[in-house]
Amino acid sequence: MKRVDDFRLRFGKNEYVPIMVGGMGVDISTSELALEAARLGGIGHISDAMVEDVSDRKFDTSFVKDKTKLYKFNINNSDKSVVQFDLERLADAQRRHIGATMAAKKGDGLIFVNCMEKLTMNGPRETLRTRLNAALDAGIDGITLSAGLHFGSFALMADHPRFREAKLGIIVSSVRALQIFLRKNAKLDRLPDYIIVEGPLAGGHLGFGMDWADYDLMAITLELLAYLKAESLDIPLIAAGGIFTGSDAVRFLEAGAAGVQVATRFTITNECGLPAKVKQEYVKATEDDIIVNGISPTGYPMRMLKSTPAIGAGIRPGCESYGYLLDATGNCAYINSYNREVAAHPNEKNIVVMDKTCLCTHMRNFNCWTCGHYTYRLKDTTHRKPDGDYQLLSAEHVFKDYQFSVDNQIALPEKEF
Repeated sequence: MKRVDDFRLRFGKNEYVPIMVGGMGVDISTSELALEAARLGGIGHISDAMVEDVSDRKFDTSFVKDKTKLYKFNINNSDKSVVQFDLERLADAQRRHIGATMAAKKGDGLIFVNCMEKLTMNGPRETLRTRLNAALDAGIDGITLSAGLHFGSFALMADHPRFREAKLGIIVSSVRALQIFLRKNAKLDRLPDYIIVEGPLAGGHLGFGMDWADYDLMAITLELLAYLKAESLDIPLIAAGGIFTGSDAVRFLEAGAAGVQVATRFTITNECGLPAKVKQEYVKATEDDIIVNGISPTGYPMRMLKSTPAIGAGIRPGCESYGYLLDATGNCAYINSYNREVAAHPNEKNIVVMDKTCLCTHMRNFNCWTCGHYTYRLKDTTHRKPDGDYQLLSAEHVFKDYQFSVDNQIALPEKEF
């Protein structure tokens, strides 16, 4: 019976434990979590989602406060086109977050940043260019391009001196998406260093429609492997979404994947950025508590706990403070839904908006409980305490369980009570 540790992820001459920890935002995949993965010889992701807010929390900066003050005059205006990010301040926040993480790195592993194209920020091209290049400035080992097709993202970094040095990867959910990405970037003569194939059981936003259950990660992985072989493309393929045990990971590694990306089991670790009370919501969840809905303003389906406070919350749009999902015209689907409900219920004090949610504000306050399909199995990975809560785990324990477990077993931690 093979273990994950019997395999290695190779980038050139360097080898790594073939385990990536996914970049859950907003600062759910903390620097501490990513650093543990790197220390143990794998790859850890941080996320640059709402990076100015993350910087304010970590470094006592005032990016959000200053932006709110600057655009306070526009709070009651439904037109948010005036709300813009200061690119120099955005770059500063990105460099602080990533630079501090890289400075703390120990071990032989790598630190990547997850960079979502759907964070359009009322300036899709320029804000993305700023985030990507500031990440390279700060010395990040690699950038994973996610939540979008990223047809032009390589070109936004092409003039940076580290464009061919840093590892650059793309998340796809189909062969077709990869084919288009490669065709769009062919003139740059720069292939991705890795490809993450994310299946329908992943957490958060999905690269599928509401028919997600009709798709299978192994089937898509095999299709992509066959395509890469047919095209003589030697690019490591990383399987992601629903890989809950080391034995699950081994299935993909034996099938030809170079590694796996995992995240759900790390949500109840001490290093994860979720508040302790929210971690207990995750570990106590049942299978019936996990749903896929369309409330994200991005247009992508999103998997979450059905008890998440973000569902039905009718808070005023917080674009003047955040505004990460404003499109190039200063619009967000939640603004439209909110204004519709206000107009329909002019005398209501508490507005209910069911079809969309203010993702920025709720993610910032940890009130949008996105999760993976197998979150309901978390209770099988730890001990229940006498008070009814569950014991949290260390990231090292979960990482090593993936690395060394066999026969679909899950190693329980030593009891702390």
